[in-house]
Amino acid sequence: MNEQIPVIREVDQGTARLMPDVDRERAWLLTVDGAPQSYVDLDDPAYLEFEYARRLAHVVDGAAADGEPLDVLHLGGGALSLPRYVAVSRPGSRQDVVEADRGLLALVTDHLPLPEGSGITVHGADARRWLEEAPEDSADLVVGDVFGGSRVPAHLTSVEYAREVRRVLRPDGLYAANLADGAPFAFLRSQLATFAAVFPELALVAEPAVLRGRRFGNAVLVASGREIDIAHLARRAAADAFPARVEHGDTLDRFTGAASPVLDAGAVPSPVPPAGAFGIG
Repeated sequence: MNEQIPVIREVDQGTARLMPDVDRERAWLLTVDGAPQSYVDLDDPAYLEFEYARRLAHVVDGAAADGEPLDVLHLGGGALSLPRYVAVSRPGSRQDVVEADRGLLALVTDHLPLPEGSGITVHGADARRWLEEAPEDSADLVVGDVFGGSRVPAHLTSVEYAREVRRVLRPDGLYAANLADGAPFAFLRSQLATFAAVFPELALVAEPAVLRGRRFGNAVLVASGREIDIAHLARRAAADAFPARVEHGDTLDRFTGAASPVLDAGAVPSPVPPAGAFGIG
């Protein structure tokens, strides 16, 4: 086995580190200012280490028939874990990845290059601005996984943003967003109310301990103009090494409660995670 050494580089949003996994020869963990961002195994792009990434992949798996190519817009890039997954699980997919941190993109391009013919095009740009200029009805799937440090930026949390997502999606398309919150869930509830104001169908995927308010953690919001295959999503989430629950319908409405949709004028970033919430070993 070739010994890999860590790579440390200053990027636009802090100090990025690529750390080799001693158990997998060509696998790397990306962190920015100590917060885990991505995990990539160059020999096995279908391997997803992080739970939230696997839950986003469950949405990908249910977006169309097995192996059918998709047009995907990824808002937020990191080390391109999910785009790599889509490329190998759905060959022929066309994917655009929008990442504002150009320094991070350069690091990933240098050390974790994409294979030839991946169908992935990477753009250094602001996610909201790119979305607003994207063609109508151009994506089967839009993935929101943008974190400035450990927080979702405010301009990606509003009704105006959600409307742009729906405009870019095809009528039967899906939106999936990686969010993070803890009790009393002011941010997560507001996001559910915001997307409910734009999309008729919603689901939320998270570990029971997170939903019960026992700890801060990730939750994947799914929104669509069509009926979401809840049974498929629930089966995949329940079978994970860290099982998750899928909330929808009346139970999701009760969780959302009296939360109000968020407009651009009042939008705020997701909360600062408590110390150690997303730490590594």
